[in-house]
Amino acid sequence: QVQLVESGGGLVQAGGSLRLSCAASGRSSSTVRMGWFRQAPGKEREFVATINWSASSTAYADSVKGRFTISRDNAKNTVSLQMNSLKPEDTAVYYCAAFSGGSYFSRSDYNYWGQGTQVTVSS
Repeated sequence: QVQLVESGGGLVQAGGSLRLSCAASGRSSSTVRMGWFRQAPGKEREFVATINWSASSTAYADSVKGRFTISRDNAKNTVSLQMNSLKPEDTAVYYCAAFSGGSYFSRSDYNYWGQGTQVTVSS
């Protein structure tokens, strides 16, 4: 079992920055690859970013590439998402998830999820 707890969400003006964190506990073998997803009201949950254990492999959705950076600290069992140049369309609940295998762009291939943290970007 893996427990994931996100933090760091909030309200920010367009152009601003936020840093989300995800604290993981439980079976570390299940957190070899981690991801961030987001879900806006009325929309499906979508992939944002992913990172492997050594941080040698990362990937981003085109919509956030160049603005968001995913990182991890294995000693602290945390995964972070630095979000810069935020836009109103980034407004969503952001979820941290642990990858179980398959396509790391697909939410169905993540088997552990946090409760989510709200990010609201005002124009």
